[in-house]
Amino acid sequence: MTQHDSTIQGAPCWVDLFTSDMAKAEGFYGGLFGWTAENPGPEYGGYINFHKNDQPVAGCMKNDGSSGMPDAWSVYLATDDAAATADTVAAHGGTVVVPAMQVGDKGTMAVFTDVGKAGIGAWQADTHAGFGLYRVPGAPAWFELHTRDYANTVQFYRDVFHWDAHVKSDTDHFRYTTLGQGETEQAGIMDVSAFPAEHLPVGWTIYFAVEDADATAARAVELGGAVVQEPEDTPFGRLATLTDSTGARFKLVADQVTS
Repeated sequence: MTQHDSTIQGAPCWVDLFTSDMAKAEGFYGGLFGWTAENPGPEYGGYINFHKNDQPVAGCMKNDGSSGMPDAWSVYLATDDAAATADTVAAHGGTVVVPAMQVGDKGTMAVFTDVGKAGIGAWQADTHAGFGLYRVPGAPAWFELHTRDYANTVQFYRDVFHWDAHVKSDTDHFRYTTLGQGETEQAGIMDVSAFPAEHLPVGWTIYFAVEDADATAARAVELGGAVVQEPEDTPFGRLATLTDSTGARFKLVADQVTS
């Protein structure tokens, strides 16, 4: 199984789900990906960790409605100093939503909006290094930011999270920059300014690896989710966009492209 290297600064190291129904989330993702849930204790405010094959792959917290935010998945980028990162965010046009705060003995987190108004978290690891599986079925496989302020957003992640950014494509139809390049690519930023907002909203999205995108999409519907974009073959694998049983959006990727 592929182990994720969470030591790369600025690389995605954790994902979590903000959900209005914790029980539904456990049932949905347990049925879809075979995840099991672990409650680390009351001192963590009801936060749970999802595991696949005894390895942490994601977290989950209650959306009580007080923030006015919809149910959604979030991405956290690795940092060796969450407080310093927060200072840098403010200095480069972003907004600090949650200042750096210690999370027990697990690490230090902070939450921001970037210059393009997309939410992003930072994680400074102590005992919790992040997800333990990567690019295997049932685990995170890719992380992509959709932005309508492409040039400024790319520069923001260079300045704040020290991205080693590489232009993958720069045409009127497809502008895309990656953290790393080739086999070291960790995440991407895509210009979606030419697309309708309802089709490609601003924000980070997570791709979960699956063996069969079509079968997984069908199973998601059986579990109360919905298919936003049907599975389709692309140069990057067979992809699909889904929502879970309370409306949080995510993507599937199957590496084997069918003909």
